[in-house]
Amino acid sequence: MTTNTTTSATTLDAGAAGTWQLGDRTVNRLGFGAMRLIGRLGDPVPQDRAASIAVLRRAVELGVNHIDTAAFYFFPTRSANELIGAALQPYPDDLVITTKIGASQSRDGQFEPYARPDQLRSHVEENIRQLGLDHLDVVNLRWGTGLEREPGSVAEHVGALAELRDAGLVRHVGVSNVLPEQLEEAVGITPVVCVQNRYGLTDRADDGLLERCGELGIAFVPFFSMGAAVPGAVPGGTADDTGGDVVAEVAAAHDATPSQVRLAWTLHRRPHVLAIPGTGSLEHLEQNVAAGALRLTDDDLARLDAIAPPA
Repeated sequence: MTTNTTTSATTLDAGAAGTWQLGDRTVNRLGFGAMRLIGRLGDPVPQDRAASIAVLRRAVELGVNHIDTAAFYFFPTRSANELIGAALQPYPDDLVITTKIGASQSRDGQFEPYARPDQLRSHVEENIRQLGLDHLDVVNLRWGTGLEREPGSVAEHVGALAELRDAGLVRHVGVSNVLPEQLEEAVGITPVVCVQNRYGLTDRADDGLLERCGELGIAFVPFFSMGAAVPGAVPGGTADDTGGDVVAEVAAAHDATPSQVRLAWTLHRRPHVLAIPGTGSLEHLEQNVAAGALRLTDDDLARLDAIAPPA
């Protein structure tokens, strides 16, 4: 995606970022994360329902055909899965909905003990019910209960998820919040179509894992690629502004926003990197989609890469 031509992020077409294969499904590399549809964790009230539905419908209008969600994305009165079903059913034929299982959340917003392998079927069935589907396109085994990656064998859980795929409840298997050795363990058990880990311009601990995914033909799908989406993920619960001056200068050269530059940098990393920025705002949605058309120059990339060199 690297060019030496300065362009503006004005194209409102998710397909401008290119495509990648999730198993036998083709998706635009600029997708959408559903967590923010219910609001930010810690907010006293949920996101307005009508606004969330409008964002989802506009996303699909703009060519987004990859949506990331989970049954544990909810307020007591609001569920991301329910919003997706209400907004988009009957679903477009090319829409791929990716869900996560393993972790679960209580109604007071606290994560509960991690699921046992024999409990994963109920997690899959709950997502199917909420989304109004007969199977799930892609299911990520979300390892651990917090933001920090946890060691340990994923073999029994991945094996259980593979059995659910063989039973027809799941089309493709992915993993999330995993260490490199856990990915290797997983691919030794069953085909894996994606890895969803925290990664971004100033959070590059997974550079090596990103490269390994490319070698294996697996999509690498960063979350929080523009910074924190939950309180405490970085100081203040806001985007990390390390290198903010450089990002701002690159953004100004392209008539773009700093967030668009961060997204564009993520997509420039490798062709198998997908983006799933989330928002509850129509304005921010359109900015995110437009970032898929932003072509950074070699000089831009060199300056941005220098902000936080690989670990």
